[in-house]
Amino acid sequence: MRKWVLPAIIFLSANRIYAQQAGPLTVEKIMRDPKWIGTSPDNVFWGTDNQTVYFSWNPDKNLTDSLYYAGIKNNIPRKTAAEERALLHAKAGGTYNTDKSLLTYSYQGDIYLLEIKTGKTTRITNTTATSLNPVFSFGGKQVVFQQDRDLYAWDRASGLISQLTSFEAGSKAVEKDEAQTGNAEERFLKAQQLELMEAVRDKKARKDAATAFNKAHEDKTLRRLYLQGKRLMNLQISPDGRFISYCLFNAPADARNTIVPEFVTASGYTTDISARDKVGSPQGTFESYVYDRQRDTVLPVKMTELPGIKDLPDYVKDYTKKDTPHVRDVVINGPYWSDQGTHAIADIRSLDNKDRWIVLLDAATGTVKTLNRQRDEAWVAGPGIGWTMGGANIGWIDENTCWFQSEATGYSHLYTSNVNSGTVTPLTSGNYEVQDAQLSPDKKYFYLATNEVHPGEKQFYRLAVSGGKAERITTMPGANEVSVSPDGKWLAFRYSYSNKPWELYLQPNTPGAKAVQVTHLAQSDEFKTYAWRDPQVVTFMARDQQPVYARLYTPDPAKNNGAAVIFVHGAGYLQNAHKWWSSYFREYMFHNLLTDKGYTVLDMDYRGSAGYGRNWRTGIYRYMGGKDLDDEVDGAKYLAEKLQVDAQRIGIYGGSYGGFMTLMAMFTKPGVFAAGAALRSVTDWAHYNHGYTSNILNEPFTDSIAYRRSSPIYYADGLKGKLLMCHGMVDTNVHFQDIVRLSQRLIELGKNNWELAVFPVEDHGFTTPSSWTDEYKRILLLFESSLLK
Repeated sequence: MRKWVLPAIIFLSANRIYAQQAGPLTVEKIMRDPKWIGTSPDNVFWGTDNQTVYFSWNPDKNLTDSLYYAGIKNNIPRKTAAEERALLHAKAGGTYNTDKSLLTYSYQGDIYLLEIKTGKTTRITNTTATSLNPVFSFGGKQVVFQQDRDLYAWDRASGLISQLTSFEAGSKAVEKDEAQTGNAEERFLKAQQLELMEAVRDKKARKDAATAFNKAHEDKTLRRLYLQGKRLMNLQISPDGRFISYCLFNAPADARNTIVPEFVTASGYTTDISARDKVGSPQGTFESYVYDRQRDTVLPVKMTELPGIKDLPDYVKDYTKKDTPHVRDVVINGPYWSDQGTHAIADIRSLDNKDRWIVLLDAATGTVKTLNRQRDEAWVAGPGIGWTMGGANIGWIDENTCWFQSEATGYSHLYTSNVNSGTVTPLTSGNYEVQDAQLSPDKKYFYLATNEVHPGEKQFYRLAVSGGKAERITTMPGANEVSVSPDGKWLAFRYSYSNKPWELYLQPNTPGAKAVQVTHLAQSDEFKTYAWRDPQVVTFMARDQQPVYARLYTPDPAKNNGAAVIFVHGAGYLQNAHKWWSSYFREYMFHNLLTDKGYTVLDMDYRGSAGYGRNWRTGIYRYMGGKDLDDEVDGAKYLAEKLQVDAQRIGIYGGSYGGFMTLMAMFTKPGVFAAGAALRSVTDWAHYNHGYTSNILNEPFTDSIAYRRSSPIYYADGLKGKLLMCHGMVDTNVHFQDIVRLSQRLIELGKNNWELAVFPVEDHGFTTPSSWTDEYKRILLLFESSLLK
């Protein structure tokens, strides 16, 4: 196995040195603590006064961010007092009543009520027990909150706190006749004692009388709700206080987590980190119930009659042994109640994530009526749609009209449904995505974030709830991440462009309004000494005539060395060929460095990436390393045919999913890539997690075809070019075991042209500048030694 040796270098006072002398880009410079770039605001939220916006920021380059604020009248950023921060965050996570005159929130384990107009604050609880999740109920007259596993209600008028539920961990005890307990011999002896002994008869009579008295006078105002050893989840109350819904999770008895050893510890002893399970591991099941307080009944939510509940997935046709149709396991997200509690809808997902049902829930009977079914033979997801366990944009416009997002047309769009007639109406349409949606406080508009202008832009719009033409409110090209004030009158938004990190702006929430910049330190003086490129966002045609979007970095013709590097972003469902500041900012700077050296760099949104609709999102179903890798190969062809790159001198690299793709490229596409750097790579999908992998490849024991053709470890004998692999040893996402197993495979195959660099203290996302520097020096050395011949 050929080695590329890096000398040991010690860097002292790197920040000071580079601040004094701005020279050409180097790996050491760009991989320092990111604070050298500048400081961007994050985690933006509004205060309850509708005048003040808060955000995390670190202009002083401290170890951690602080909480800052700015006002619509005085937009100069100021730091909040340390003792105020937790309270401000608590209020931001609180719940308003219907007319937004009151806010209830949990702070340090107790419940509070804030009157918005006067600022008066009332403390509702003062206990050692932790109270959480307060909401308004009983027509807004009471605040209901959770303490331990039960719900309690505080009456605003009387100040009285009442317990609403009584959950018990076990099962209901079965009352037995004492005379009938025990075996035949024991029962004979008991009867004999009662027959012969007056004292025994008297004692039993007194005990029976006491039991009867206690039973007759016990408090029957609260029904005991038994958890039967299951975990209580999603405890909610209806707006009128009548219905309490909850879910019970039955954990699998034979679930097994993986162990990640940690070698570099303070104690000097190796410790074990309990990590995730593996795909296909038992996942448990969910049961949903409604407790009707008025009728004192508990009913299970009946889901066995959902349309298509027994449908088998199409992939089973590839196997001779087929499943028998059966009622699939599901989970209920919600219910989501209309403001007055007239109706409730729920978002039901099959645990195999092939189906989503938007249903009208009849809480009094536990039955559901399907309003909309979304079936996807790959997996149900997309912007605003969420995953199996929720996260969808969904709610009510009025007491009879609900709204949600769906990929019914192939792109995520906004829909309404009349729950009485069942009529579903699209409000948006077109070959673009509604990436976020929320209803305005007055319920007259939807606020939308879409990429209608360009797949690589995020702009903010408002749309009348009746539909029509959406009005664009943000104007600057790039991305606008918007937070609307509670009264809907102001916007605070983070804005960035391809070569400009995020800054904070304030703007009235009206089309054509002027935006005022609040922060100005996203780029340090040192960072601005370099002319960071604005990469072109280009398209080329894949072999199936689909346009592929990509960022393109081209060198000065005088420096063009004829070589190229293709970068493969990670996460699978993520977008990087866009016009805003990338989360891959280190890679962005590295691409500038490579371009300075004469390389052409291509960074594409391959099949499976975000931003391009359902067909692109699911293009990797049952074959990771199929169409997505074809896109990378077609990108290499584009470089050679259109940009005069030497087809024999193209490298490829990426991390996580990008590392997996690099391995597949180096193992299955001989001659296309001369060198590859695979970072924190998945090498065998049967060893990755369940939530992500089972959506795309199903399960290893039900769809072994998908796993075998998608896992690089099966193709390691195809390695031709030079391969560098880098992996953190305490990676709790893609485990170090992945790369160890592949290394053993390469050893047994007798491969010589590979190298493994390990990073003892790093998890999946590296945190120390020394590790980033070491890793990227190795990547640069690989390309310099392999592509510049």
